[in-house]
Amino acid sequence: MDKWTILKKERPNIQLHMIGRLQTNKVKFAVKLFDFIHSVDSAKLAKKIASEQIKINKRVKIFVQVNIGDENQKSGINKNELNDLVSYSKMLDLNIIGLMCIPPVDVNPTNLFKEMSELNNSYNFQDLSMGMSSDYIDASRNNATYLRIGSSIFGARS
Repeated sequence: MDKWTILKKERPNIQLHMIGRLQTNKVKFAVKLFDFIHSVDSAKLAKKIASEQIKINKRVKIFVQVNIGDENQKSGINKNELNDLVSYSKMLDLNIIGLMCIPPVDVNPTNLFKEMSELNNSYNFQDLSMGMSSDYIDASRNNATYLRIGSSIFGARS
């Protein structure tokens, strides 16, 4: 928090993205610091973000995370519950700009990326957050506008 807060003060035009699971008890810090949140996956989290945005008069750009591979260990809303969460988030006046997913590691992601692109288009969202260092080309071919390619840039984590 300290590092990024200092950076934002030094470079006020920088846009910071929150990637990864966001716990509701950390929302007040995330809304204050980040410009994008890529991991909204529940009504409880959406409500907390909406409340914090009102408190500090700031609107964050939001991606709803979809558990496109139906994996028990991964975050994300089940695609069958997606419409309810998107509708609820819009009712809360959240600035939903697109969907996000992380497909299963052991599956060819092409069909899942295609499905995500179709889901994203069905809501007329302009942005789509999907694709990592191992599959970003496939993601970009399926209309991803935000890619997470950290390990290709910085190297593998130890």
